[in-house]
Amino acid sequence: MPEDDAMAERGERPVLEVRNLSTRFHTHDGVVNAVNDVSFHVMPGETLGVVGESGCGKSITGLSIMRLVADPPGRIEAGEVLLEGRDVLKLSDRAVRDVRGREIAMIFQDPMTSLNPVLTVARQIGEMLRRHMGLDRAGARARTVELLAMVGIPNPETRLDQFPHQFSGGMRQRVMIAMALSCNPKVLIADEPTTALDVTIQAQILDLMRALQARHRTGVMMITHSMGVVAGIADRVQVMYAGSIVETASTEEIFANPRHPYTVGLLQSIPRLDSRSREPLKPIRGLPPDLSRLSDRCAFAPRCAHVRQKCLEKKPPLLPAGPAHLSACWFHDEISAEGLPGRAEAAGAAS
Repeated sequence: MPEDDAMAERGERPVLEVRNLSTRFHTHDGVVNAVNDVSFHVMPGETLGVVGESGCGKSITGLSIMRLVADPPGRIEAGEVLLEGRDVLKLSDRAVRDVRGREIAMIFQDPMTSLNPVLTVARQIGEMLRRHMGLDRAGARARTVELLAMVGIPNPETRLDQFPHQFSGGMRQRVMIAMALSCNPKVLIADEPTTALDVTIQAQILDLMRALQARHRTGVMMITHSMGVVAGIADRVQVMYAGSIVETASTEEIFANPRHPYTVGLLQSIPRLDSRSREPLKPIRGLPPDLSRLSDRCAFAPRCAHVRQKCLEKKPPLLPAGPAHLSACWFHDEISAEGLPGRAEAAGAAS
């Protein structure tokens, strides 16, 4: 990739590099291809936004990196996850437990189900600090107070002895962020960290993550279905569909010059506040594909209004669509944010 060559010239190396990752779930109804040959990287201090509809493989990609996919039925069947050059997938279970939380951490989507309801906040954060940082009980408690204050929780000296159900949704999410950042990890995977929060709390959480990231040069993988969140926090964006990356570029380039019809569809479904706000939204028609029945064709073809015969015959790889811009569309040079051009070949699109 051109951006990789530029990084090599500057002497920079990714803190996280994922190569050809594939994760599948073996069920009674068949094999679900949740993640299919996915490759990307995250630089120190960079935020990579991962977007797409529910079920596209975003969260499973994050869980695969953390080696948290339940086996059975899930299985990481191929690929490498390089954390500063060390393949996490080849580590023993004990070694992974030493890495997880210390060098790479994850903010889960629902803090109420991720936090232990019968343990206090002090106990849960303190366990991380004592295991990975070697602190004693008093030191872990003092550090927990510091972390809770850092994420904006009032009266941390008293609140650290409370249980998760005694916190609001936004405060629980702050506790999760404090726990994830407690050991100053090199990589943070944030899986829908603002889901179900009102817009005010959402903005506060994103501001908090930006400030903490700048302080520690943490590489962040932000998993979200919201293009608005991506616009406000990400440096680069990768769009996922049917377990694969279909487009990747800088945030500015994705919004100004999308080169995949699915990305265009995501952008056209965002409400606008300018003079065009009265125009009806343009939802993406149809439903995502069954990941247990993927074929060797473009997975987006049944939903694309301008599919051609070539799309039905072979799945397109990620193709260069500009400097540091890749798109998995055979006809990416004809795609624009203003809408897809009409084509006579669109007649007879696959159902």
